[in-house]
Amino acid sequence: MTIDPCALVARFHRAINELDYGVIEDFFADDARYASGKVGGLRGREEIMVAFRRYFAEYPDQVAEDSLVEQVSPLAARAVWSLSATSATTGAPFKRRGEETITFNTEGKIVDVAVTDYDALT
Repeated sequence: MTIDPCALVARFHRAINELDYGVIEDFFADDARYASGKVGGLRGREEIMVAFRRYFAEYPDQVAEDSLVEQVSPLAARAVWSLSATSATTGAPFKRRGEETITFNTEGKIVDVAVTDYDALT
């Protein structure tokens, strides 16, 4: 199966902005890895989804926008993004910029996400 990693990243990010947990969860392979300075290293769809739900419970109004999505290999794309949100606990605004490289398997499931924060703008 030939995949379009840029189109898959766009669909994945749309599901995140819509907080469509069913679609988000379905994107991840069972043994996916997710690495970020904010959450450390996560392994497996279940662990990743626990972290997603925890994050969005704290920042339920997050809106993210991609300024660039580019293919970096036949199975991977890099997205440069910015986001803004409000903490449900404190009411404080939160802004971030960064990039992530998302790698898919040949079935279009995410097997690896590597996030790099440029800065936290809070």
